[in-house]
Amino acid sequence: MEFSFKMVLEHELRVTCLCCAHANSNPKRMVSFIRECIAEILMNRPHARNSLGRVFVNELFSALDQLRFDEQVRVVLFKSQVKGVFCAGADLKERAKMDDAEVGEFVRKLRNLMDEIAALPVPTIAAIDGYALGGGLELALACDLRVAASSAKMGLIETTRGLLPGAGGTQRLPRCVGIGLAKELIFTGRQIDGEQAASMGLVNHSVPQNNEGDAAYQRALTLAKEILPQVRLYLTQTSHLSSPSQVDIASGMAIEGMCYAQNIPTRDRQEGMAAFREKRPPRFTGK
Repeated sequence: MEFSFKMVLEHELRVTCLCCAHANSNPKRMVSFIRECIAEILMNRPHARNSLGRVFVNELFSALDQLRFDEQVRVVLFKSQVKGVFCAGADLKERAKMDDAEVGEFVRKLRNLMDEIAALPVPTIAAIDGYALGGGLELALACDLRVAASSAKMGLIETTRGLLPGAGGTQRLPRCVGIGLAKELIFTGRQIDGEQAASMGLVNHSVPQNNEGDAAYQRALTLAKEILPQVRLYLTQTSHLSSPSQVDIASGMAIEGMCYAQNIPTRDRQEGMAAFREKRPPRFTGK
C-alpha cells in the first residue's frame, strides 16, 4: 500500500481535496484536505504526456472511488501537472502490444471510466492548459464544465490513426457542438484551439495563457469557488441536467419534477427562503 501510494503521488496521479472540514492528509486515500471543499485530480505522467495507459486508468478509477461518497466534496477539478499537456489520449505504444481481445476490453474500460466521471454526484470541471487529444478530449467531455487556455489544442484525432473515438466522443461531442460540427471534427481529425472551442460551445471559457502555463486552471478554480456556496444536494441534482438530444422534453420535465420533489422537504430550502425574507446570506447545512 505504501509503495502504491508513493507511485501514484509522485509519478502518475494525485488527488488533492481543498476542504474546510479536514485539516490533515490521509495517505491511505491519497487525499490531502486543506480548505474549501474542492477536490483536484492532478494528472502527472510526464514521460507519456498523461496518456491513458493501464496503470494510469486504474488510478483514475481509484481516485473516483475515493471522491464519489465524500460528502464534504462539492466540486471536482481535473488538471494536469505536465506543462503544455492536459491528456494526450490513449497510450498507443502500450496498445500496440495488445491483441484484439485485449484492445476491445481496454476500450470498454475507458468507456466505463468516462461514464463514471460523468456520473459523479457533484459538478466536475476540466482545466485544459495544453493538448487534449483523443481520449484526453473524451475525458474533458465527460466533465460537466470545461475551461481552456486559448493556446490549448483539442481534437478527436482517432481517424488520423486509423481508429474511431471509442470512449464516448461520438456521443458527447455532438451534445456540445451539434451533430454537423461534431461529424466534421471527427471525420477530419482536426485540432482546434481554445478560442475556437469556446466559439462552438465545446468549452465554457477560453482564457489567454499566462507565464506559468496554468491560466485555464486558475479560471477553473475561480469557477469552482463560485459554485461552492450552493448546497451539495442541489449540485448533485443539477449536475445531471440532460441536453435536449439526450431525452425528450416530457422525460426531461419528469426528471426535473422528481428532483424538485426531493428538494421541497429539505431544511436548506427553508433556510434559503428565510434568508431571502430576512435579507441575509443563507447558512446551508446540506440537510
